[in-house]
This record gives sequence, structure tokens and C-alpha cells, in this order.
Amino acid sequence: MSLAPRVVLVHRTTEYEELVARHGTHGQAAYFLRSRGRDIEEVAERHRRTRRALAEVSSSVPLTWRQTQVERADLDRFLFAPEDVVAVVGQDGLVANVAKYLSGQPVLGFDTDPGRNPGVLVRHRPSDAAVLLPAALAAGTGADELTMVEAVADDTQRLVALNEIYLGAVGHQTARYRLGLEGDGGVVEAQASSGVLVGTGTGASGWLRSVWQERGSALTLPHPSEDRLVWFVREAWPSPVTGTSLVAGELEGSATLQLTVESEQLIVFGDGMEGDAVELTWGQVVGVGVCGERLRLVG
Repeated sequence: MSLAPRVVLVHRTTEYEELVARHGTHGQAAYFLRSRGRDIEEVAERHRRTRRALAEVSSSVPLTWRQTQVERADLDRFLFAPEDVVAVVGQDGLVANVAKYLSGQPVLGFDTDPGRNPGVLVRHRPSDAAVLLPAALAAGTGADELTMVEAVADDTQRLVALNEIYLGAVGHQTARYRLGLEGDGGVVEAQASSGVLVGTGTGASGWLRSVWQERGSALTLPHPSEDRLVWFVREAWPSPVTGTSLVAGELEGSATLQLTVESEQLIVFGDGMEGDAVELTWGQVVGVGVCGERLRLVG
């Protein structure tokens, strides 16, 4: 007998919860914010809206289905199943955070704070959950297949992201490496920089776009479903042994950007989740390109 579908409600700790955990009580947290010119009621109201939204989506799960909840900080330890429907309740970035752990499960994004969130990935209201959840598994339900980016190291470590992958040094140290495009006639450049950013069309609405805009790049940013990535080297430094000629480009189809580490340690992380990073050391090679898997975002 096949298992009933399971709804996985993904959420994150609110700012209010973090403040109370840090300061011990509501009153102490309120005093802390007041001393800095802020009112805790604004933060508490956003917390209440988030909790109401989570409760509303949870109560909309069909009675014959299973359900569970997972907090953002626990995603790397949670096992998603093939029959899951993933309901992200929160901000756009939370969809990106969960994307790397999925393998084709349908995802629904519910906006807990309309008007404050852009709503690029959390496209639905919690009140629509009762209709959307059963429809997510129905044949013919429309879903956007969003392109993802992956980094694969020579020791088989692999990292996937929805928005972007960053390769660089920990903190504000200089990253040293050799950069080149696979199959580009062996053209490789030694570089010292603040790191390399490789992003998708979904990421083109965030960090990737800010780099593209600040640089005044002539590159065309990809669409979210396009099999094309854009990459930028951040603050490449010219010296007698490091160059600045390979600082931006595109990756289409199976094209791969290759980086050989020439530092004691570099890290690779995706979508801002530094706690779930791949660590690389001297001489290791990592390739970055379009991921074969896609995120199925419903609606």
C-alpha cells in the first residue's frame, strides 16, 4: 500500500523569537529595542502574522494526509521523501534555502508578510492552502521548473543552490585560485579576489543582480527557467602573478566554470547558507554549472 502524501511545512525562527531567546523575556527584549529607538510591538506583530499563517496552512492539510514541520536551521538534517509536498511558509529566501535538499517534490510558497516580501517565490496566501495543497499532486497542475546551479569538487563533494553559489575565502580574506572554462583551449588565469559568484535566473533578482548592476555589465541576465548561468569575479586584484581578464561570463547548457584552489582553504556555499558549505584545500578542483535537477515551484 502506498503511503499517503506528506506535507512538510518549512518555516524559520522569527526575529521576535530570536530576541526573546537572546534576552530571556519579552520585557527585556522590549527594553533592548527601546534603547535603540525601536518598538517591540512591530516585531511581535510580524511574529504573530507568521504564526497565524503557519497555523492556517497546517489546518488546511487534508485529513487523510500526513504532515510535519521543519525549521530552517534543521534542513540539512531532515530527510525529504518522494511523496512529500513542500509548503514553505515565510519569505522568498526560505524557498531557496530548501531547494537544494529536494529532488522533484512540488513546492508551494506562502507569503506571511505581503508587501514586505517581494513575493517572487512565495506567491500564495495562506488562505489559499486548502485548494492548492491537493492540487499540487494533481495531473496537469502548472509548475515552473526553475533552473538550479551546482558545484562538484574533485573529491565528489557536491552542492546545489537555487539562486547562486559563492566560491571564496572564509571571512574577508583574499581568495587565491586559478580560473578557467572547461574546453576553452586551456585558457586559465591565476586570480586573487573576494570570490566568485555564479547565479541563476532566479538569483538574478537578488545578489547576482546587485553585482551585475553595480558593474554596469553588458551581460543579459537569464530567466528563471533558462538553462543559462551568469558568473562574476568580485574585486579581482591585478598583480605580477594574478590577472583580471576573466571576471564575468555566461555558462550555457553543459558548460562548466572550473576553479583550482591555490589557498589553504576556500569554501563553497549556496543561497547564503554558510553553515552548510563545502570546504576545499590546496590543489583541489571544483566545477560549477547548470544542475540537472530543477525546483518545481507550483503556481
